[in-house]
Amino acid sequence: MTSPSALLSSVFGFEAFRPGQQEIVEAVVAGQNALAIMPTGGGKSLCYQLPALCRDGVTVVISPLIALMRDQVRALHEAGVPAGALTSGNTDEETDAVFAALDRGELRLLYMAPERLASGGTVPFLRRIGVNLIAVDEAHCVSQWGHDFRPDYLRIGALRRDLNVPLAAFTATADAETRDEIVTRLFDGEAPKVFLHGFDRPNIHLAFAAKDQPRRQILAFAAARKGQSGIVYCGTRAKTETLAAALCAEGHAACHYHGGMEAEPRRAVETRFQREDGLIVVATVAFGMGVDKPDIRWVAHADLPKSIEAYYQEIGRAGRDGAPADTLTLYGADDIRLRRAQVDEGLAPPERKSADHARLNALLGLAEALGCRRQALLGYFGETSEPCGNCDLCATPPETFDGTEAVRKALSAILRTGEWFGSGHLIDILTGTETDKVRARGHSDLPTFGVGKDLNRREWQAVFRQMMGHDLVRPDPERHGALRMTHDARPILKGEAAITLRRDTMKAATQRPAVRMLVSEEDAPLLSALKAKRRALAEEQRVPAYVIFPDRTLIEMAETRPSTLDEMAGISGVGVKKLERYGALFLEVITGEATPAPHPQRRKLAGRDEGAVFDRLVEVQAELARGPMGVDKPMSCSTSLLARVAKQRPADPDSLARLLGDKRADRFGSAFLDVLNEA
Repeated sequence: MTSPSALLSSVFGFEAFRPGQQEIVEAVVAGQNALAIMPTGGGKSLCYQLPALCRDGVTVVISPLIALMRDQVRALHEAGVPAGALTSGNTDEETDAVFAALDRGELRLLYMAPERLASGGTVPFLRRIGVNLIAVDEAHCVSQWGHDFRPDYLRIGALRRDLNVPLAAFTATADAETRDEIVTRLFDGEAPKVFLHGFDRPNIHLAFAAKDQPRRQILAFAAARKGQSGIVYCGTRAKTETLAAALCAEGHAACHYHGGMEAEPRRAVETRFQREDGLIVVATVAFGMGVDKPDIRWVAHADLPKSIEAYYQEIGRAGRDGAPADTLTLYGADDIRLRRAQVDEGLAPPERKSADHARLNALLGLAEALGCRRQALLGYFGETSEPCGNCDLCATPPETFDGTEAVRKALSAILRTGEWFGSGHLIDILTGTETDKVRARGHSDLPTFGVGKDLNRREWQAVFRQMMGHDLVRPDPERHGALRMTHDARPILKGEAAITLRRDTMKAATQRPAVRMLVSEEDAPLLSALKAKRRALAEEQRVPAYVIFPDRTLIEMAETRPSTLDEMAGISGVGVKKLERYGALFLEVITGEATPAPHPQRRKLAGRDEGAVFDRLVEVQAELARGPMGVDKPMSCSTSLLARVAKQRPADPDSLARLLGDKRADRFGSAFLDVLNEA
């Protein structure tokens, strides 16, 4: 059996596993049931693709989205791995080709949608083709309370029992409750080997901003990243359309996507996004799970996500290739009201609503954080870290103040008006603004009338937003969104607790986002040229650009500027097949001149020590082609024979003679052994 490490290098072009991958791969190769919770972009797919190549038989991969399956199959084909997919999106010809390849015993990975498990013929079919491993992608879809629940995922446990084969389940967003549900439903409650790897994505820059002309904020963020692929998440379908139009008017390639669109236009957007460099998709969360484009350089939220898990999953679609990526999340008081109302008005039982409020509180705590955001985010998932240096608050520490007095004034106004009013009316009272509504209700006679004149209206709006963010007050859906105090507010009102607020978010935003570059100014033109070559090849082959090479690989090419195929083979992501297909083409872009095509036997050794040994053997052979004195009959070894010598490295004359034959051993043996001993 070929070792996983050898296949990692030769097939996928990576010299080392990412953190956590190797132990998962070894467990799956050994046939253990496994549940792996890894960060989005942490390399989950490799953790079942490598074992599929190491084990006998077929690995069936159950995945939730057709686009995701098709893209993974394309990428595997590019790497020289025989894989296929059976989906409702297949043509009859594609389906026939997959069945024929399975009958010939050629496929190692078969991708299937969970809905296919409902067919009575599926289990006999999978038995017949020799399935010996089940891999489940996006395993959290089995959770009935999750927003990605897929009923057919509930059939996977029975499939595992029927086939009696090991199962490896993978997800990025499983809290303890969801993990327990996965174990119960997929593994019949028998604990698999669980791998819980850090949730940190250090390449992603985290940033939040209070809404202040939010359309302008999104346009400025996109302008600083012009030409880079991005996603803008919106809370409503209408906003996706208007914001996409605004981005187009600013010169961006942008389109919208939401669940109300017909199937064909949605597929067209998915295809464009996978294939085009620099396209921005403005979408609801309908555009989400299954987006496997590794070179998404930024994700922005025009509205607050529904929970901290949703936030983590959505920002996780950026930077899956490990290269730098940016995020921005906008939020305001209206977002908080909406998210609270969605929880309160839902059909879930009380304990579920309480848990959903807690998840929203965690996200609001992240939005109103006073220190490193990554520490707050990882802390929610039970991890600790040092300040990251890669979030907005590490870059610019927030300006804070003791907000206890302001909050007590606001709470007093809420209490004295019977918890029947929203922030607008309460701010009128605090600032001493005598509106008709204030006079009609006699609120100008309250002790709190005008006690907040030290703050202007914008500043009071920020105070109320932060109070909502700290879960001191909540909108009451039964009172048309009037603010009611929570249990946590009472100690502050009574003077038993203090609270620190952010002053910087109370001011109008003045700073424009800095332009973010993937490489240095010196390397930027070469990166653009490499991307243009990639785009041309992708369009010619009608595949997503990243299937040729992801951004991270092109960035490494631009920074290291390889000048030979051996150096190109050392670039992360350049495996044997991709070096053969594209190595010379990209070298030509880098060096400005065509690279002579090496002999196929030599190309197979590119980037390996054996390649240098092969080159030295060729030189020595040329020197001795007519013997030591240059007068003998010409003699040479075939290229394949020299490659065999370079790979096997015989250590003594007898071993070398068995490879070369007596005549060639007499001519070249001593000199070849000198080369092999030097290597």
